Amino acid sequence: MFKKVFHFFDKLEDKIRHRLSKSPVVYAIIGGVAVVLFWRGVWHLADQYNMSAWASLIVSVIIMLATGTLVSFFIGEQILLSGLREEKRLDEKTEEEIEQEDDRLARIRSEIDEIRNDVETIKSAVAPASKRTAIKKEVVPIGKKEKSETKIKIKVLKK
Repeated sequence: MFKKVFHFFDKLEDKIRHRLSKSPVVYAIIGGVAVVLFWRGVWHLADQYNMSAWASLIVSVIIMLATGTLVSFFIGEQILLSGLREEKRLDEKTEEEIEQEDDRLARIRSEIDEIRNDVETIKSAVAPASKRTAIKKEVVPIGKKEKSETKIKIKVLKK
């Protein structure tokens, strides 16, 4: 029962997020209102239990430290990672830069699929073969633009 409810809301969230991502300003306003209402509820709940400001602060810091959300909530993982990589924020990138990044990710996904297929080929070739089977690995560059990209060719050789 719980799995069905969880699955329903997971799919609903995906659809809503997809649709709202096409209108970032509307998305930000809806998200902002929801966050403010959430914190308003937390605030009123703390007031109902006569929690002092210091008690509130201490309890929240302990909970956020214990769950690992203190830094990611206030700074954000993407901001930390992009700062370490000296990257631009998404809102500072041009459409061309975003498209280039999408293309690069598509190539990476394609390479992962190729590797997955190669592994399956190796598994099927090695499984029935005797113990005398050897595997030769060649690293071949696949592009002139980015020297770091390579393709691994794997050949199964019988001795």
